Formats: sequence, structure tokens, C-alpha cells
Amino acid sequence: MSDSPKAAGASLGTVEFVALMATLTSLMALSTDAVLPAFTIIGKDLNVENPNNVQFIIFALFLGLSLGQFIFGPVSDRFGRKPAVYAGSVVFAVGAVLAATATSLPMMIFGRLLQGIGASAHRTVVMAIVRDKYSGAEMARILSFVTAVFIVVPTLAPLIGQGVLFAAGWRAIFVIMLLMACVACTWLALRQPETLKPENRRTITPRVLWAGVLEVTSHKATMYYTAAAGFVFGTMLTYLSTAQPIFADIFDIHETFPLYFSGIAVVFGMASIVNGRIVRRIGMQNMCRAALSIQIVSSLAFALYLLFVATTPPLWLFMTYLSFAFFCQPMLNGNLNAMSMEPLGHLAGLAATLIGASTTFIALILSVLMGRAYDQTLLPLSFAFCVFGGMALVLVMMGARAQKAEKVAFSDGLAGEASA
Repeated sequence: MSDSPKAAGASLGTVEFVALMATLTSLMALSTDAVLPAFTIIGKDLNVENPNNVQFIIFALFLGLSLGQFIFGPVSDRFGRKPAVYAGSVVFAVGAVLAATATSLPMMIFGRLLQGIGASAHRTVVMAIVRDKYSGAEMARILSFVTAVFIVVPTLAPLIGQGVLFAAGWRAIFVIMLLMACVACTWLALRQPETLKPENRRTITPRVLWAGVLEVTSHKATMYYTAAAGFVFGTMLTYLSTAQPIFADIFDIHETFPLYFSGIAVVFGMASIVNGRIVRRIGMQNMCRAALSIQIVSSLAFALYLLFVATTPPLWLFMTYLSFAFFCQPMLNGNLNAMSMEPLGHLAGLAATLIGASTTFIALILSVLMGRAYDQTLLPLSFAFCVFGGMALVLVMMGARAQKAEKVAFSDGLAGEASA
């Protein structure tokens, strides 16, 4: 399989390709962010006694994302990337209908679980398609641009959700999700050629799958980078699950919450563009270390302020801190995924499954712990960004050493074969 951008099936221009991949991945962002302004109303309509339990609307979505990747990664390696997206879109649509018609929290959670399972096809297949066509820093560059375009959705999603909430009620929000899934699926069908050649398709048998799992897990650097991505994603999920309560409880911001949420999303998008422009020059490792260092230092300083100066900071200070913290995120997500996938282009679907599912499982566990620890202060959030960032930095450094050792072992192997 060629790693060149000129690989077979690469008929789309870079701009349209990035836009299409961003649209597919944005279904998850829309499913997450558009519903945030409706948390309180959904909780009341579904008779949820403990307000913290409404967080499971987000948790179920990401749990489905984790589980679904185990299905759609191997499916995309066997039948092709596009059929996997079509199947995932059907599951997503069923989940959206269930969520829109939910009469209880368990029914809502089941619908959201199905939405996550369906959306996992889009996330997994996008990673596989990009890896089919690109590698190394170029892959990280494309993923950064995908993120930059995709960020338009989380920027607008809370505003869309707020507008739909006022105009048609919270159930209509899930109808919007369903329509966007149809648009993305149709665009893929009409414009994007299949990127997985028939000769590169893998059979789905326990033996083949197990051999693939063993190969993926044999790369220690991949495992370290995947774990690091899990801690990074954990900070994101912690913020997503507590953002609405934080703005409402601490700063008494309700109707205008989407504006503040969107402002942070704009910072996220700007950082994605910066990463895409400079990652080839600076290097993925250096970008990750610099971003994590900024996140750790700014989070530690903010936590100390909360402990020794004021438990409730001014809103401008909180937004400044979030801007620093979220400017680092895009410099981590795309680079860590690219470094994890680098040696695994020949089984991109299965690799994207294992990496994506592992990342999401780690993040889910961390975010649930921090979400349950929310005490109407900002300490749990700042703690998550600081400590999770520190763990990610350690894992990135361990990954770099493992990657160097793998390259040395590979070179020694080639030298041995040449001398033989």
C-alpha cells in the first residue's frame, strides 16, 4: 500500500478531501455539543432525580464510540472503508430516532449508546482512509487540517442546539443529527473513491484478528502514544461533561453558555491550523512535549490560584486559562494519533480500532472519575488538566525511547540479513 498522497483512489483534491473527512468526524462533535444546552431541560423532562446522572448522556455516547470501533475497524479492513461508513450511519440513525423519542433516561442512554456505536464507524474509517493515503508528519498535517475544519461544528453546535431548543424543543436536536449523518454519507458515496485496494483487504477470522492484535501491541511506542492520547482525551471529556454545570453553577451563565463554549472551540480550531502549518518543520515529538508542558504549567498555576487566592476566579481569568489549555489540545490529538499509526499502515483499520478504542476507554474512565468528583468548584477540572497532562508527557517520552529502540532493532536486523 502506498504511503504517497498520490496513492490509487486519491482523486479528490486536498481541500475537498479534508472537508469530507472533517464532516464525517464532526458527527461525534455535533452529537456531543449540540445537546449540552439542553441538559437541564432533558433532565427535568425525563424525571432525572440526580442532576449529575444527566452526564451519562455524554458517557453513553463515548462508551458506544469505544465499543463500535471493535466492529467497524475489522469490517473496514474486510469489506472496504465506504461500506463500513454506510453500516455505521444506519446504526447512528436508529440511535438518533430513539434519543429523539426517549421517555426515560435509560431509553435516552440506549439511543445515545447506539449513536456512539454508529459514529465510531466514521471516526475509525476516517483514520484508516487518511492512513491509506498519507504517513508520518504529512498524516499529522492532514489530521490537523481535518480538525481545523471539523472544529466549525463544535463551534456552532451549542448555538444550533440552543436555537433548536428554543424553536422546536430538545427532541428536534436529534433530528438535526440525523440529517447531518445523511448528508455526510451521501457526500462520501458520491465523491470519495474507495481507498482500500481489493488485494489489501483482510479476512475476518479469529486467527487473523488475533495476529493483527499481536502485531499492533508488539509496537511498544504505539502503546505508549495511545495511552498518552487517552490521558489527553480524558481532559477533553472531563471538560465536556462538566462545562454546562460549571458555567451555570459557578458563573451563573445559562442562555449565553453556547457563546462561551464556542469561543473556546475557536481557540481549538486556530491551534489546529498552527499545528498543521509547522508540524513538519518542528516535528511531532517536539510539538507534543511543548504543548503538554504549556498545559501542565498553566493548569498548575491556575490550581494554585484557586487554592490560595480565590476558589471562584473572575470569568475572564477562567476563560484565559481555558484558552491556554485548549490551544494545546490539537497539537496533541493529531500528532499522537499519527505517531501511533505510523508503523501500521498495512492494517490501518484494525490499528485505528485498537488505538481509538483504547484511547476512548482510558478517557472515559478518567472523565467519569472527575465528573463524579465535580463539587461546584473548578479544582477537579484544573486537577485533571495538570495531572493527566503530566502522565501524558511521561508516556510520550517513554514512547520516544521505545520508537528509537525499535528503529535500532530494525536497522540491526537489516544489517544482519545483508551480512548473511
